Amino acid sequence: MGYTTFKNPIRSIEAAKSSLKGAALGFIRESCEGLRFDEDMAKQESAGNYLGTSLKPNQIPYNMQMDVDRLAFENALSRFLDSGMKEDAFDVYFCYLEMFVGKYGDSRRMIELLSEFEANGSGLLMKHRDHYSHSVYVFALGLAIYNSISSFRNKYARFYSLEDERAAAHHFLKFWGLASLFHDIGYPFELPFEQVESYFDVKKEERKNSPYMKYKRLDKLVTINGSANAQLREIFRDEFNSEWKGFADTNELFAYDIWRKLGEEYHFDKNAIEVILRTKPTNPDCFNHFMDHAYFSANILFKELGKIESYRFDRETVDALTAIILHNSLYKFSIAYYKDKQLNVPFKAENHPLAFLLMLCDELQCWDRVAYGRNSKLELHPMSCEIVFNNKEINVTYLFDENEKQKTEYFEKALEAYEKDLKDWEANGKPRDKEPKKPKLKAYSEMYAKNGEESAFLKDIKRIVDLSEISLAVSTSSREKSFNGASGLSSSNFFSLYNFAVVLNGRWSSADWKTAHENGLEAEEKYLLDKDVINGFAESFDKLSLEYKLSNINQAKAFAGYMDLIGCFYTDKQVDFKMVESFEPEELGVIGILEHRRWLQEHYDMGWTYGEPEKTQRDLLRQHKDMIPGYDGFEVTAEAAKANYDRLDKGEQDKDTEPMSCMLALLKMYDGLRIYRLKMNREDD
Repeated sequence: MGYTTFKNPIRSIEAAKSSLKGAALGFIRESCEGLRFDEDMAKQESAGNYLGTSLKPNQIPYNMQMDVDRLAFENALSRFLDSGMKEDAFDVYFCYLEMFVGKYGDSRRMIELLSEFEANGSGLLMKHRDHYSHSVYVFALGLAIYNSISSFRNKYARFYSLEDERAAAHHFLKFWGLASLFHDIGYPFELPFEQVESYFDVKKEERKNSPYMKYKRLDKLVTINGSANAQLREIFRDEFNSEWKGFADTNELFAYDIWRKLGEEYHFDKNAIEVILRTKPTNPDCFNHFMDHAYFSANILFKELGKIESYRFDRETVDALTAIILHNSLYKFSIAYYKDKQLNVPFKAENHPLAFLLMLCDELQCWDRVAYGRNSKLELHPMSCEIVFNNKEINVTYLFDENEKQKTEYFEKALEAYEKDLKDWEANGKPRDKEPKKPKLKAYSEMYAKNGEESAFLKDIKRIVDLSEISLAVSTSSREKSFNGASGLSSSNFFSLYNFAVVLNGRWSSADWKTAHENGLEAEEKYLLDKDVINGFAESFDKLSLEYKLSNINQAKAFAGYMDLIGCFYTDKQVDFKMVESFEPEELGVIGILEHRRWLQEHYDMGWTYGEPEKTQRDLLRQHKDMIPGYDGFEVTAEAAKANYDRLDKGEQDKDTEPMSCMLALLKMYDGLRIYRLKMNREDD
């Protein structure tokens, strides 16, 4: 089943093995069996003294904790692939950072800023779509390709001299996650540049004739010093003489690594690529007046990793960083000149497998991306996608909204008319003043092809990456749009999920919080604004296992849905509705059952069952007395949840309602939100 330390059954993956979801989750479950196991730790536990953490330290075997972590990661990715929501994307980022990098709190800003900047600043741009959830889709695509396409899997193993298949899968998960999940975190540097350009784009002025911004004083971002410098000197010491003092900055590091991998194939030297890297952020006028977010993504990730005491740089980390810096314009326009048919050499996987896969997945992932830019909102992009993988083939069908079919039919008729006009124009000697203009309907027109022809979209991908050993087919179709029921009136950027989770966990052991809670909302807010209190809560949160951290996060995420179902909503806008200071008993009754159902489903998904063991054995056996007695399924119905909730005593029921009351204060503190009831304010109503 993939989780060798579990005694209870685990829900099977409910997706075809050849689908994106089935292949990606199958990789985590089957190919990554034994992920992060430590046999030395297991030997130390032979006397029965466990070294693994669950709710508390030393409750379970260490390798069992690693299995629980991996299942939590699998479930997080499964939730995201079902919903596509950024709140569920957050869970995937959180799991990866906790498992492979360090504590989430040490590096949280680099991904939270991306989400914040996109949501607030991208509306001022002409063209921009989501990159936060996009990166998680890219991550899932890469897992599915590795799991399904043997030619890529073999090239990856050869590149890193990995003979054991399972060790290669573990290796890939770590470093592919690093490259894919963080490849766009530098977008906050590109956004303000594009905002300035958009001001003049609206006026139809050419970029070369308009003001532009550039970055200076980048030394703090790119300089390599301290332990990172020492680690890199050790990694590369055999390639330099004994007098070598290391790379002065990341421009030198990245230029060297890119040259070593690609210099011979693309005929450039190290100094040439280093000049390009130094010029990109400081002179965008030399690059057609565009700022390259990939440059900043690689540098920000390098800097953030260097701040984490437990993280150790290695060659693979450098490979992930150079994959990021290559994935956008650097490779396309400064190395391969991919638009030039004479010069273009598509990127080969054997030269740099992480970069190859990142380029491929970044191009393929163009569905279900929120449009922020003014022009982007008017364009027709695929709402979803169906992908079928097998050993040598990837068949992709991009699905467009059936309700937009009038636009696509109009485009197809316009294209037929254009093709007729083009023939007439060519037959008449191609007079310049009568050259027909090809119709466009981005992105549909790029993917559209007829009579067995390749679409412009597919041709473009083939110019970027070498697909000689992978058969990639792209088609389009239309379908009725489905809704996951996640939308509601509650409006928030919800950047504070981590903060919410920290407090929701911390209040359990705080008698002072209980006193403040009993004294009303203002007393509760004042208590939670105490920095010493929050620091103490954060320390307690850090001691939890990944499973329990995610449980607190998912409890916070569920709050918006609960509000919709009891006729309330939250927003940071001034609205003419009655503000909620506390929930009514009947509202708490509804919330309690909903929260209990969420808790039950979460536990069944994580391999828990009903049982009444001693508290010290509960996490080891993964049995809990509040689960449903005699229940042998995995999907918790509303009826089953209510019946089980009703059998609990009030003390247990309060565990499902008190956290929701705490959210009243948390939303106000961290997001500046207020909760309102959907009722008229006038007394006569």
